[in-house]
Amino acid sequence: MTSIPLSRRAFLAALGGGLLFLASPAAAAEMTVWKSPSCGCCGAWVDHIRAAGFKVVVRDVEDVTPIKRANGVTPELASCHTAVIDGYVVEGHVPADSLKRLLATRPAVKGIAVPGMPMGSPGMEGPGKDAYEVVVFDAKGRATLWEKR
Repeated sequence: MTSIPLSRRAFLAALGGGLLFLASPAAAAEMTVWKSPSCGCCGAWVDHIRAAGFKVVVRDVEDVTPIKRANGVTPELASCHTAVIDGYVVEGHVPADSLKRLLATRPAVKGIAVPGMPMGSPGMEGPGKDAYEVVVFDAKGRATLWEKR
């Protein structure tokens, strides 16, 4: 077997890549989702998140509003379901790749949201697709654009 000499920088980059793989955000923590038992789009979003490798516990509740309030979700940020993972609040139809980026970069925010229920967002697939925004928000509910979809 031939050994290929690596610079310190190349070695650390390779090691870091391996550590990032081992510490996949999806595998790092379990997500709890509160949703209405009769909401089909919430169930479809949970399927999307699970397909992306997240471990999910679903809590069906008749009224998600108290969960939203307890987690700092303002009416302007609200959607149909609320989740918590690894210290972050996840509101609405947030794409799995957006959530993975949040968990990988760990910004100092309260959570991430897709306000409302835009057509074409995960769980809201259908014949049309609306442009929508993914936002991050602080403890006071102030939102900042995370990405446009």
